[in-house]
Amino acid sequence: MILCQVCGNEISMGSLICRFCASEQQDHLLPKSPFLQKTVNLERGRPSAETALRRLTLEIGTAKREGIRLLTLIHGYGSSGKGGVIREECRKSLDYMRLRKEICDYIPGEEYSSKAGPAKALVRRYPQLSQDKNLKINNPGITVVIL
Repeated sequence: MILCQVCGNEISMGSLICRFCASEQQDHLLPKSPFLQKTVNLERGRPSAETALRRLTLEIGTAKREGIRLLTLIHGYGSSGKGGVIREECRKSLDYMRLRKEICDYIPGEEYSSKAGPAKALVRRYPQLSQDKNLKINNPGITVVIL
């Protein structure tokens, strides 16, 4: 989040003029943070749900320390055709982490589409995401975590 140096309202990343007070921002005071995205395959090695959840917690902690903005989790959909245990448990854990403000939010893969509201807002925030192949396929086997 970037705040106007005069009025304190939130302004767009890289913007040199505040849309609220029209004051010119000093370019050298605006933070320049690179967009960083990482993909983690939680189903690699066919782990138990418990092992996958431990890895989820570890990977989120590591990603936050590395300054990663978005973490794409591959948890699979499960062979039952109605969603796997790892997928369900991951999302329960992410709900809890969101509640505790350990993560900002997450978008389930089936809602991760350039036409859907949350993902559309994310692409506006990080235009580099428009090249993400997952954005075009509504994949229920992934979840995008916003750190």
